[in-house]
Amino acid sequence: MAGQVYQRYARGGRREHAYCKLGANGERDQRQAEELRMRNVLNTVLLLGLAAGSVLAQTPVAPQPAAPRVSPTRDAHTPGYVDAKDMPDGANAPADADGNFILGPTHNAAPELAVPGSPLGTIIEFTMSSTDSKMYPGIARDPHTFGTPDPGNPAKLIVTTSHPAPYIRRVAVYVPKEYVPGTVAPFIVGADGPDRLLFNAIDGDIAEHKIPVMIAISIGNGSGDAQGSERGLEYDTMSGKYAEWVESEVLPLVESKTQVKLTKDPDGRATMGGSSGGSCALIMAWYHPELYHRVLTYSGTYVNQQWPWNPETPHGAWEFHEHLIPESAPKPIRLWMEVGDRDIFNPNTLNDGFHDWVVANERMAAVLAAKGYHYQFVFARNAGHVDHDVKGQTLPDALEYVWQGYPR
Repeated sequence: MAGQVYQRYARGGRREHAYCKLGANGERDQRQAEELRMRNVLNTVLLLGLAAGSVLAQTPVAPQPAAPRVSPTRDAHTPGYVDAKDMPDGANAPADADGNFILGPTHNAAPELAVPGSPLGTIIEFTMSSTDSKMYPGIARDPHTFGTPDPGNPAKLIVTTSHPAPYIRRVAVYVPKEYVPGTVAPFIVGADGPDRLLFNAIDGDIAEHKIPVMIAISIGNGSGDAQGSERGLEYDTMSGKYAEWVESEVLPLVESKTQVKLTKDPDGRATMGGSSGGSCALIMAWYHPELYHRVLTYSGTYVNQQWPWNPETPHGAWEFHEHLIPESAPKPIRLWMEVGDRDIFNPNTLNDGFHDWVVANERMAAVLAAKGYHYQFVFARNAGHVDHDVKGQTLPDALEYVWQGYPR
């Protein structure tokens, strides 16, 4: 439209100029020429103004990025939250105590992490390719895309930009120096690896005889995050598939590449993770308690992140505290879990009422207590999502709690 307006003006200007040239000589013609010149100037100003207005009216305004959502700071004593014991600032909950605890705002690294030269054992790393996997051939969501809520179901996200895609993941295995070759060892499987902090914590705890001599298997995710990604598919799906993949595709590689022997006893097997890796840790044990009995989670994503949507668990991992745990017989699972007072609150477009990490973990503590589980729940003040400082303060004691009852 702006170009067309300008074009009409240009043709009109040439006709006015031709008329001026054809006029007779003399004062009258000069006066007419001056009038025509002034009229052309005024027309130019008017038409350029109209053209500019047309361009502005038709040029779409670039969308402004949404302001980042700031999670509110929660009070651990909010009505409806579980009753919990306040610990002195800087202190952890007792490693042999079930129940609910509140940590103060200061989070210093645990002394067990300060072992000189730690980790003192051997770290063996290898990669796994999607082309070699029978269970996870790989997907990805296009960059800068997400999804839209289903108009008929606000708890269901429609993702149209997810597609097959390859990946290569890293796996790191920590073998402590105390491991005796040829012996069968307990182990922990961690998400979002490699996790060097886990290796250091294991070193310190073994040195103080707080946990058994154990192998740590830290598995990288398949890339991306949330719905439509490989990481989201692996960690947020409410099924036994990820545990089955670890059992059939990862553990055999670990044994062959590191020359360790891993126990088959579920009481000697633990899972661990943060955020969706945390919910994945519980998913592994919940759907396969014959494989895992011990679970450790930071800011567990016990919320509605599952994709594709599944009518059997329509609210994803929120179902743990909504239906699965309350309505099932207790399983032989021992669980340590943490949440921060500034943990994630409603981070995406769903607004479904099932995306509050603090409330989700509070509800988990309530239903675990009601069903008689051995669990420890830690509410950390001055802490965000999977808070690094909180993890540094608590991980050695969390591992000690999780491994209570296992021979050292």
